[in-house]
Amino acid sequence: MLRTATTITELAMLAYWVLAGALVLKLISIDPALMYSDYENPLVIAWNWSFFPIDVAFAFAGLSARFGTFAEQTKFKLRTIGSVLMICAGVMAVSFWTITGDFNITWWGVNLWLIVLGMANLLCDQMPQTETV
Repeated sequence: MLRTATTITELAMLAYWVLAGALVLKLISIDPALMYSDYENPLVIAWNWSFFPIDVAFAFAGLSARFGTFAEQTKFKLRTIGSVLMICAGVMAVSFWTITGDFNITWWGVNLWLIVLGMANLLCDQMPQTETV
C-alpha cells in the first residue's frame, strides 16, 4: 500500500511539472480557482519553479529505486534520498505559506501529504542485510 501510494505521488508530481511547463508554453490554460494564491506574481512564479529540481529529484530517485535494476543497497539509498527530498519539499511549501499567512486546504493538504508519506517511507523502510563472511 505504501509503495503504491508513493509511486502514485511521484508520478503525480512529474505530471504536475509537465502541466506547469505546458501552462508556461501556453499549450493549456487552467482555471484560476485551481491555482495557488497570487500565481501571476513573478516572485511567486519564481518561488513555485524553485521546487522543480527537488520535486523531480525525489520522484526520479523513488521511481528509480522501485523500478530500476540496481543492487539492493543502491535501491535503499535512492529510496532514502527520495523520501528525504519529499519531506523537504513539503516542509518548504508549508513553511512559506505559514510565513505568508496563506491557507488553502488543497495546497496545504498536498504538501502535508508529502511530509507524512516521506516520513512513513523512512520509518517503514528496512536497510538490506549484507552477508558477513
